[in-house]
Order: sequence, then C-alpha cells, then structure tokens
Amino acid sequence: MRQLCKGNVAVVKGAILAGCRGYYGYPITPASEIAEAAALYFPQVGGTFIQAESEVAAINMVYGASAAGVRVMTGSSGPGLSLMQEGMSYLAGAELPCVIVDVMRGGPGLGNIAPEQSDYFAMVKGGGHGNYRNLVLAPASVQEMAEFTMLAFELADKYRNPAVVLTDGFVGQMMEPLELEDREIQPPEKPWAVKGTPETRANLISSIFLESDELEEHQRQMEAKYIRAQEAEPRCELCHTEDAEILLVGYGIVSRVLLSTVEALRKQGVKAGLFRPITLWPYPSKALVEAVSNRGSKVQKVLVVELSNGQMVEDVRLALNGSVPVEFYGRVGGNVPSVRELQEQVLSRIAVAV
Repeated sequence: MRQLCKGNVAVVKGAILAGCRGYYGYPITPASEIAEAAALYFPQVGGTFIQAESEVAAINMVYGASAAGVRVMTGSSGPGLSLMQEGMSYLAGAELPCVIVDVMRGGPGLGNIAPEQSDYFAMVKGGGHGNYRNLVLAPASVQEMAEFTMLAFELADKYRNPAVVLTDGFVGQMMEPLELEDREIQPPEKPWAVKGTPETRANLISSIFLESDELEEHQRQMEAKYIRAQEAEPRCELCHTEDAEILLVGYGIVSRVLLSTVEALRKQGVKAGLFRPITLWPYPSKALVEAVSNRGSKVQKVLVVELSNGQMVEDVRLALNGSVPVEFYGRVGGNVPSVRELQEQVLSRIAVAV
C-alpha cells in the first residue's frame, strides 16, 4: 500500500508491522508525532499506548514490558533521551530487547527544536554507565524510517539488546511516499518472557550482580555478542566510489544533501563519491577502508559532513588510521548546509590540495 506519510508516523507503522504491541513515551518536539501516531494505531491492533509522566517513567515501563516478553518501543528527542540513559543501561545489562527512536534536535540543554545530529556520542558510544552498546540505525528517508524500525526490532531480539533508530528533525518531520506491505511476524527464537511461573523464573536476568566474578562473566558474555554483531551487522551505502578522488561521508538528512552534491560535482568534472553509514554501531569501518584503499582506489581526501561540531568524524578517522587525510565540515543550531555550500567546501579543498 502506497501512501503519503510523515517520517515520525512511518516509525509507528513499521513498528506495528514488526509485531510491536507496546509504546510508552512522553511527547517532545520534533518527535511528538511518534507518540500521537502510537496513541492512534496501537489500540487498533490490540496494543498498549501509555503517555508516561516523564521520560524516566517511560523507559522503565519499556523495561517492564520487555521483561514480560512484549515487543516494545519508545521515542523521544535529545533532552528526553538524556533522562532515559540510566534505563537504557539497565535494559542492556538485563539483556532485554527494545527499540528507542531518537529524533535529534539542537543542543546542548534544551537547545532548540530544529534538526541536529548532536546525539551521536550519546547513542553510539553508550551514553549511560557501564560496558554496553546500543545497536544504532540511521534512516535518511520516510521509507527507511519504517524499514529500519522493523530491522531494529529484529536486531534487538537477535542480540537481546536495545536498538536505536537515530534520525534528525528533518527526516522525522518530512512527508514522502511510503510503501508498506503486510508481513509475517517472526517471533523471537529464544523467548525471554518472565510470567511469574516457576517455568519462566529462570528467564529473569537482573541488571545487578553483587559478586565481582559474576559481573565479569556477564560482561564477557555481553562482549562476545557485541563482537558477533560487529562482524555480522555493519551496513552502508556507496555511490560513485569506484573512481572517486574525494569521498564525502554523512548520514541522515546530510547524506541526501551530499548525494545531490556528488551529482552536481560530477557534472563539473569533479570525481566525488559518497559513503553513507546505515549502521552507526556497529560502524561499517571495513567497508569504508575498502572504499578508500582497495586496489584501484583514487581517493585522495575524505570530507565528513555532520550537523554537529564533529562526532562521527572520530570514527571515520579511527577506521582510516591516517591512510588518507580526513577533514570535517559541520553546521549546528538547526542549520542544514545547502548543495551549493557543500560544493564550495569541496572545491576549496581541491584547490588547496592542488
């Protein structure tokens, strides 16, 4: 079924198609439509929607629902996600799957309600305390808001871990055609539900371990599954990388502007290419290295563009390890660079290199 849909609404439709039947959250701009759509659609499929009194309450409701075996989600923006960090750490420690949508806005503090990419560190690097990871997906269109939410539930169940759909205010608020099809819901292979019966009591995994050796063993088990995820789950998209001399890197709304920039530059005779990470964790480092250093590669410089002061650029530099120069260009405060602006940035860097 094809329909015109807003990104924040597509998230909810994708979640329902993935078998999610519980939404607990608190509205916040630019993510409020997620809660509004959940309030409308979840009861229609026999699901539960509750507007919690706060983001702290919401994430703990998610914890309880997940422990009971429900596919569950919440959504918010930067200030709300800050309040959820402790609960996310508990969910990871108890190995409970859930999906969390972060529609990023300007920060720090309350910042403003315009799009930014300022939550990269908080979501990709953990945010809360302890040795844990979030699985993080970065959609760049309304279609991907639905599809990546479905994928997030699959990954969350597969690794028994929180999965984050990390997007920005532009993608959350824009309206585009959305194509949805009914799909068969695949139940988790290893149910974790705790139902208060003797048979399910063993399913209960607490996030507290009073013995040092027990906590170390638990963390080693978590580390092993994160290593498996790093091998199996990195995803990316490449465009015009075969002959690229300058490689542009960006995610979310920035990747769309960069794609138009690449096309405009190539019409001018500049061999530009685009590397777009789809998973921000695990980061597709091997694919990035291959795009830059494979046999026949002509990449002489990498330009990372973000709606931040520079966060993902650290992972790009770490992956490439000095093999080529990595430069950065960012806009903040809710400003999104134009195609012309990025063309000028690329051309100025080529001129300097020459």
